[in-house]
Amino acid sequence: MQEKLNISNKILTRKNLIYLIKKYKTPLWVYNANIIIKQIKKLKQFDIIRFAQKSCSNIHILRIMKDYNVKIDAVSLGEIKRALIAGFKPYNNNIVFTSDILEKNVLKEVVKKNIPVNAGSIEMLHQLGKMSPGHPVWIRINPRFGGGHHIKTNTGGDQSKHGIWDFMQAVSIIEKYHLNLIGLHIHIGSGVNIKNLYRVCESMKNHAIQLNKKIQFISAGGGLSIPYKPQDKEIHVNDYFKKWNNVKKKLISTLNCPIKLEIEPGRFLVGQSGILIAKVHSVKKTQTNIFILINAGFNDLMRPVLYGSYHEITVLHKNITDIKKIPIIRGIVAGPLCESGDIFTIQETGIILPRNIPEVQPGDYIIIHNTGAYGSSMSSNYNSRPFIPEVLYEKKTFRLIRRRQTIEEMLSLELPI
Repeated sequence: MQEKLNISNKILTRKNLIYLIKKYKTPLWVYNANIIIKQIKKLKQFDIIRFAQKSCSNIHILRIMKDYNVKIDAVSLGEIKRALIAGFKPYNNNIVFTSDILEKNVLKEVVKKNIPVNAGSIEMLHQLGKMSPGHPVWIRINPRFGGGHHIKTNTGGDQSKHGIWDFMQAVSIIEKYHLNLIGLHIHIGSGVNIKNLYRVCESMKNHAIQLNKKIQFISAGGGLSIPYKPQDKEIHVNDYFKKWNNVKKKLISTLNCPIKLEIEPGRFLVGQSGILIAKVHSVKKTQTNIFILINAGFNDLMRPVLYGSYHEITVLHKNITDIKKIPIIRGIVAGPLCESGDIFTIQETGIILPRNIPEVQPGDYIIIHNTGAYGSSMSSNYNSRPFIPEVLYEKKTFRLIRRRQTIEEMLSLELPI
């Protein structure tokens, strides 16, 4: 059973939740550092853990990663800057920049700080080679197959924009510019089933043998799933490591060089650590449905409307503590946006899906679970709604790690002009 933050948890008791709501108002993100640390420790068999910070890029979350010797994957100049501010030094492979394009400002920064580049396109190698011969590079390989919990999270195969298709062409360009090839990387998607992840092992072995050159690293990429639904099972990390470790041993023997094995989790480290707390403002009944309208929308949590993703939902009643006495209704949880698709209980097809939920009234609170990954980091100002605050439970205390954006701050980029 997944570890989660809910009203029966010793950390987020009803008392603590009410305290957080009174102090920070709603909607509100809350993270549990203990869960993040627990997930990090599950992967300690790997030589290097590299956090895919796009999943949760708050600087204070990055500092937890640094404290536990987790390195950083950055996919933009902004993410490079976040990593540097969090205390990551641009040497010893601490930060790797991964992308399929190299914009001029990013190129300048990675060259200036000698940050290794995980190249997802041939053009990136040309750009880097012309400007910085000898620069450390990885090849992000498209293994010609992919996977993911949704078609939009598939990052391999001929339907994906990601990765280099012609592996040996990339090797030729690296040699042309005397770039320093330090590693091979394959990432086929987010939330991948274990069978497809095992296919990546074989593909990595075949590409490295085809390369037949000494390298320092191989990366298993990310994609490790977490249990979102009650029936979902935890991934067997030990079995997964053994499979990859066998590949590493084979390549060390074949290439006659030491090789370190990386893994690049995002959701696996932070997904179960977070919740979104929102207030019920209206309960609207139609002929066939009951809509529970809350003050968080897909501007805050995009995953349900984008992917049809399932998130467990629980209720915190304002005045009732014995939930067993409350009748269960079939409710649809929806947000405040001027969009019919602003629904949290929705299928991948876009069809709304009522859930069994304890009866609620305006003034009660909805808690959406397992939102630590791709929650806040994917939020927007849609409908001109400000970003909401983030709170972290760490070292037996709650602390604000991002304050609520004001409307004035939101408009400041436009005024004055």
